[in-house]
Amino acid sequence: MDEVIYKIENVIKIYNSGRVERFVATQIVPPSTDPTTGVSSKDVTITPNVSARLYLPKLDADKKVPVLVYYHGGAFCIGSAFDIPWHSYATALAAKANVIIISVQYRLAPEHPVPIAYQDSYAAFDWVISHADGGSEHLLANHGDLNRLFILGESAGANIVHHVAMYGGAKIRGALLLHPYFLSSKEVESEKKDPVAAENLKSIWKIVCPKTSGLDDPLINPLSEAAPPLGKLGCERILITVAEMDALNGRGRAYYEKLKESEWKGEVKIWEAVGEGHCFFLGNPVSEMALEQDEIIAEFLNKE
Repeated sequence: MDEVIYKIENVIKIYNSGRVERFVATQIVPPSTDPTTGVSSKDVTITPNVSARLYLPKLDADKKVPVLVYYHGGAFCIGSAFDIPWHSYATALAAKANVIIISVQYRLAPEHPVPIAYQDSYAAFDWVISHADGGSEHLLANHGDLNRLFILGESAGANIVHHVAMYGGAKIRGALLLHPYFLSSKEVESEKKDPVAAENLKSIWKIVCPKTSGLDDPLINPLSEAAPPLGKLGCERILITVAEMDALNGRGRAYYEKLKESEWKGEVKIWEAVGEGHCFFLGNPVSEMALEQDEIIAEFLNKE
């Protein structure tokens, strides 16, 4: 009998047969040209297992702009670069910040357990930087300024950003971690704001990464004693955003404080969305706080 062995109500059900039901992020949309902003998108294949959606803002023929590699969130088990919330967000951000965006479609757990998401993300990053001297995708090669390379993700995507920053080193101008999905065996005060979400975030980690050593695994806790030192982050600048009502607020703040104390020599900033919850900007992109966050991100991406 096919029995449910794990579920988060209205999000995901996992059965003992290996079958998975997902109830969010299921509205896939094709690439297109947005009539409002003029941003065009196209899908590209990076490896047999990894693809991406490339977003190009309206540009003059010889114009080169910053390049942003985007990793979506979803606790490593839901979400898609091709789903409506992420497609809409990338389209709007490409227009707002005037950047090329490569939104990565990495494989999801539990069918593809972590660390596969990281491996796919590194492959996508390597594909992007291969365009510094040409490359297979002419839009990226002709219009992308890879001397201004950024990485961005929200939630689990922000977790991936941390690991890509460790992997990619000095090739990266800046990293943006929005509401990062980090955990620890030590509770933080913000978890009391939403204890159900806090517990779900802990329990799902053991499902998506079945070989994990626990909540202090360096993959989910970059501040653990076993994690590589933050001083090895090669990027020049980091922006962390948190939301006041998010159970993960304290995780993002702890990462910010540890970065300031570490041997990392870059510039780090943090910004908080007052009165908002986890990844609010995907569900309400025109709210006051979402628009303010967009301004801060665009400024970060275009700072000389």
